[in-house]
Amino acid sequence: MSNALVKSEPNNGRGAVAGVASLLIPGVGQVITGETDKAIGMGAVFLVTGIGLLTGLPLVGGALALVHGCMHVYAGADAYIQGRKKR
Repeated sequence: MSNALVKSEPNNGRGAVAGVASLLIPGVGQVITGETDKAIGMGAVFLVTGIGLLTGLPLVGGALALVHGCMHVYAGADAYIQGRKKR
């Protein structure tokens, strides 16, 4: 039988929950989906760029702000996609 004809079971919104959680705090959605190594890496980048923004590093502040913002978006999208793939 073709895979297109077989209905897959719903994932009960696991992707949406993980995506929103990781959009708010990068790495949390990866923990929800079971990717702890990736969560530790994302959390580390999030903390380092956040600390850099809070301390007001003058020369790299703009780059840190860009990386910090992109980390939120990437982490949320990645958690959503990985959550949808998990069953």
